[in-house]
Amino acid sequence: MHWLATFGLDYGLFLAEAATVVAAIAVVVIVLTSSALSLRREKSRRLTVERVNDRLDRMADTLSDALLNNAEKKARAKQRKKEAKQKAKAEKLGKKHAPRRLFVLDFDGDIRASAVDGLRESINALLQVAESDDEVLLRLESGGGMVHSYGLAASQLKRLRDAGIRLTVSVDRVAASGGYMMACVGDRIVAAPFAIVGSIGVVAQLPNFHRLLSDKHIDFEMHTAGDHKRTLTVFGENTQAGREKFREELEDTHVLFKRFVAEHRPGLDVDAVATGEHWYASQALERRLVDEIATSDDVMLAAARAERDVFTIATRSPRGLMARLTGQTGRAIAKTIHEQGLTRAEIGTSRY
Repeated sequence: MHWLATFGLDYGLFLAEAATVVAAIAVVVIVLTSSALSLRREKSRRLTVERVNDRLDRMADTLSDALLNNAEKKARAKQRKKEAKQKAKAEKLGKKHAPRRLFVLDFDGDIRASAVDGLRESINALLQVAESDDEVLLRLESGGGMVHSYGLAASQLKRLRDAGIRLTVSVDRVAASGGYMMACVGDRIVAAPFAIVGSIGVVAQLPNFHRLLSDKHIDFEMHTAGDHKRTLTVFGENTQAGREKFREELEDTHVLFKRFVAEHRPGLDVDAVATGEHWYASQALERRLVDEIATSDDVMLAAARAERDVFTIATRSPRGLMARLTGQTGRAIAKTIHEQGLTRAEIGTSRY
């Protein structure tokens, strides 16, 4: 029986070692495959551009064709032919004047502000062709998320301001917390009447399983170098000193957030609105969080009617299966959060 027990022990150790080797190989393969796919998506990323004026003209023509009689259609065609001749004559005489262009970007934010990759590429392209009399319209939708991620997204928008390009931010549904941090960079903020705006605050929360582990006689060890390398943990026993330090870090982040908003919205009473509350745009207008009540469609249509060229710009790259799955999961979570009346995700680390 002794040799059987020894054999069983040796065999068990062999299986454990084999499983460890297989797991290590699997990890390496996954990492290499992920890196290769990421590089492939990076190379295949492409910029898509659409002239909105053309689409609006087609829609208007379709409706007009259904409403006008034959005589009215002939009169319209005659008028357009006359206008085209006048335009061609003016260009021939050197009187051509290119209308100020409006470039439209989209940012649909999640917790990680993952849309920042496409945003930065679009801005890189714009900064090479945009002129000082052009304007950028950002259609922003975000309930906030990770501090560093939304800090980067706001910094990308600031590049436009620093280049002297006018930036208008439009909020049709929500720009709260980190979303408002992005919005405040704009020269002008327009929002639909019932869009959610504000939530200038910082939140962090995490579960703690220390008592559960203690009840099951499970020890948890964590070793750090530096007094404040880790203030609060999920599995360890949290101390009052750790909690105080964690709150201090949240306050520091809140101060930076308020300072950033005050810098870009100098007429705003930041202390009065930096309470973490959110408001509908009609209320936010009174508090000077936004400048105008309008939708993104109003801004684009007004530009087209003023004979400005309106272009939508987007940077797209093929998404892998895992990215599609996690994206669908993230949207489902976000939908649940908003249905329950929350304006931002409040899970884990510090978030705007």
